[in-house]
Amino acid sequence: MAENVPFLDIVDLNVHYGGIHALRNINLQIAKGEIASVIGANGAGKSTLLKTIGSVKAFTSGSIKINGAEIPRQSYQVVKAGVTLVPEGRRIFGPLSVKENLLLGAYSKSDTEQIDRTMEEVFTLFPVLRDRAKQPGGTLSGGEQQMLAIGRALMSEPQLLLLDEPSLGLAPLIIDLVLDTIVKLNEETGLTILLVEQNASLALEISDHSFVLETGEIKIRGRGIDLLDDPRVKESYLGLSAA
Repeated sequence: MAENVPFLDIVDLNVHYGGIHALRNINLQIAKGEIASVIGANGAGKSTLLKTIGSVKAFTSGSIKINGAEIPRQSYQVVKAGVTLVPEGRRIFGPLSVKENLLLGAYSKSDTEQIDRTMEEVFTLFPVLRDRAKQPGGTLSGGEQQMLAIGRALMSEPQLLLLDEPSLGLAPLIIDLVLDTIVKLNEETGLTILLVEQNASLALEISDHSFVLETGEIKIRGRGIDLLDDPRVKESYLGLSAA
């Protein structure tokens, strides 16, 4: 792949829900190994964007490329192509054990030894999941379920991890732990991450690049650290006076 080709390249993307134009002419590029974030108000289209990249939602026009190749239109093919979504609300399978939930994340893999190695990496990243391996996923705390959802996604060995509101409903200490883990994954493995996060300040702090989505359009873009000081972002999303 040429160095100037973005790892994730979205060009003129449009998405509709019936007569509702949910995403309008989205242009978004992320380099390999970056953490990027999308912030915005509820209903701005953030989750729709992640679902569209993951082929959970079909798009009307435009293109999405990963590593220079058009993204598959079926979600299971997207996982095989190296893109995995951790959905909002975690969506774990409550009756299944922690280990069974993790194994579901590896459904596209056939090498049992590699699956075991990847599971060991997940247990190293989240030791509490090792302790709860035989416990039903639905009995875990909210923070533990979020760890399980991320761990399940990692079982597919993604190149691009899509995270939809990973801090939603979690206690502050657990939020810090989850976001620290995201940074650790990026720094230690080079995993490319696209994050949608309600806590705008935390998202901007850990992001190489960030995008502000308003009513389906990207209105502001830049380095995360720069957007922390942008008066428009301060006033609208950080609860700070523009002055």
